[in-house]
Amino acid sequence: MDLGLKDKVAVLTGASKGIGFCSALALAREGAKVAINARNPEGLERAAARIRAETGAEVLPVPGDMGVRADVKRLMQTVADHFGRIDILVNCAGSSPGGLLLDITEEQWQTSLNLKFLGYVRTMTEVIPYMIRQGGGRIVNVIGNDGVKPIYFELTPSAANAAGQAVTLALAEQYGPHNILICAVNPGPVDTDRWDGLEKQMAKDKGITQAEARRLVERSIPLGRIAKPEEVADLVCFLASGRNTFITGTQINIDGAQRKAIMDVPGAWLASS
Repeated sequence: MDLGLKDKVAVLTGASKGIGFCSALALAREGAKVAINARNPEGLERAAARIRAETGAEVLPVPGDMGVRADVKRLMQTVADHFGRIDILVNCAGSSPGGLLLDITEEQWQTSLNLKFLGYVRTMTEVIPYMIRQGGGRIVNVIGNDGVKPIYFELTPSAANAAGQAVTLALAEQYGPHNILICAVNPGPVDTDRWDGLEKQMAKDKGITQAEARRLVERSIPLGRIAKPEEVADLVCFLASGRNTFITGTQINIDGAQRKAIMDVPGAWLASS
């Protein structure tokens, strides 16, 4: 299937690893030109080199912090100056720590909302004018299933994700007349470096092994396993593509129908990020 992505220009945040990197790689394989963003310049350069080597695509690494408005503005301006247009935005930057209400600090709330929610708002605010001028575009916000399956020990991601999902749906209605299609993708647990770190922390907190922690998560998913980042990237790639002509203003969970928590071990819990 030709996805109609040849020579399209895609901007991907949080793209040095994980879902963001796999999404950039998938788009590049389909012929898109990709601009990748992350905070760490060295990791970003390594990601860019790998994408070039595996696909032969043109890759523009642009380091920056999506929690800082000036960095977001610079990212979009740099991409537009280099490629002449921006057809696709894929938001993957940011994560939120879990925690209970009485344990979460004011600073943790602010940090979570500033990057995971407002970071997405900033990138959309900066990219939409480019898309309007050129007659359309695609925006895919990779958010998380905590927003639609909230639970008390994942408060900051639940709040940030729900806010991001609400803005995604609202903007899809507003900018549909401009041929800008905007969707949310909500992963559950995905086998990335970040998830490995979460497993280790959860295991330590609850006094169980990491293997036991993973088994608990897998039992909370009817498909019996954690997703691969490439599986999320394939969905992102389609939604960002020219083959998607009518899917907008919606959110798609990619979590294997996960239940939010598993309580097989007394006092132990695990949930998605």
